[in-house]
Amino acid sequence: MSYKPISYHPKKKLEQELQDPTFKQEWEALEDEFAALDVLLKARKAAGLTQEQVAAKMGVSQPSLARVEASLCSHRHSPSLEMLRKYAAAVNCKLEIKLVPQH
Repeated sequence: MSYKPISYHPKKKLEQELQDPTFKQEWEALEDEFAALDVLLKARKAAGLTQEQVAAKMGVSQPSLARVEASLCSHRHSPSLEMLRKYAAAVNCKLEIKLVPQH
């Protein structure tokens, strides 16, 4: 049996799915969570640290830190401000929260 890869284009698939108004509404409802996760991951990468290293600096296990990062998009748990402060300190950042007027 020969292996035949299946072509998959995530960006194109997302563009198609966003044509569905229900899907688009749900996707946009997650915008804040995706943005927060992006900020955390970029800060960790900029610090040149792995999840395990950040977890050690925070005094938590790596699986706990993975849950914190994943929780931003799962809606199961939201990280506390204290947890976000510890994360920020571990990656040599300061936690800053802003409210921006909607357009």
